[in-house]
Amino acid sequence: MHTSCADVRLLGGEVAVVDEADIRNIRADDLRYLAAVSETGRLVAAARSLGVDHSTVSRRLRRFEAALGTRLIGRGHDTWVLTAEGRIVAEHGRAIGEAVESAARSVATAATDGMTGTIRVTAADGFGSRFVVPALTRLRTRHPGLAVELLTGAHRLTLGQADFDVALVIGTPPRSRLLIERLCSYDSAFYASGPYLTEHGDPASAEELQRHALIYLVDSLERVREHELNAYVPGAEIRFASTNIFALVEAARHGGGVAFLPKFMAVTAPELRRVAAPLRPARVEVSLAIRRETVDRGDVQAVRLSLHQEVLSRQDELVWPA
Repeated sequence: MHTSCADVRLLGGEVAVVDEADIRNIRADDLRYLAAVSETGRLVAAARSLGVDHSTVSRRLRRFEAALGTRLIGRGHDTWVLTAEGRIVAEHGRAIGEAVESAARSVATAATDGMTGTIRVTAADGFGSRFVVPALTRLRTRHPGLAVELLTGAHRLTLGQADFDVALVIGTPPRSRLLIERLCSYDSAFYASGPYLTEHGDPASAEELQRHALIYLVDSLERVREHELNAYVPGAEIRFASTNIFALVEAARHGGGVAFLPKFMAVTAPELRRVAAPLRPARVEVSLAIRRETVDRGDVQAVRLSLHQEVLSRQDELVWPA
């Protein structure tokens, strides 16, 4: 609605008439000022909520009305009230105010929990894929601003390296300046496929195991005392070896021989059966290693907690009952 110059007065000032709203003279903040007056009904209260003085509110609204060419507010009984046009315009101001508040909350939340940026985790292939991946995936769902990198491999961690934030250490960790804490244990045993055991027999002792084709992780890369094959089958000859634990599972599934596998890997292949030989399960410790300079970071602590929760909820995949 356009009005004549005589019809439009706001707070004692006169508003010029324009044929069309001049958007070049409108600022997004003008909408917030109008919304604040609408909510409070008073210039002083609106100014207080906006963090300015009341003369600024009065001046900005006069200029806003001039740019739109219409009256937005007028005097009520004891407050300022919006005109019909003012109520329409004020709705847009409320949306802007809500968007500003939402943006501020998002930034404050990110700053508080530290769940932004990139965190790097290292782990062995099997344990990393089976336990670290689901833990980190759930963490990312809760904190989408966080980026994670998982480095896996069969080699032993060089604890002097600085290209990780959290490391999973298999076996007894070497002495270092890192903060080390126990995460969990897992058992390993000898497995073979049903068809293989039917054809070649189910070994009932270490002596019988010596006569089978053994599948084993290349020990030059996995220096874990509990995984020493000679401790269970003295003089055993390895017929298939790999640096990749998933390759061992596949070799056993396809009837390549008897594989020495962690329980958490064997349970992924229903075709595999634990052999009859009553050998004591090889129990291995898994530890978390954290660099001292990163231990207080929110994302590091979140990864640590997520990993503990993951292994605690899946103990039956890790160890056999005592």
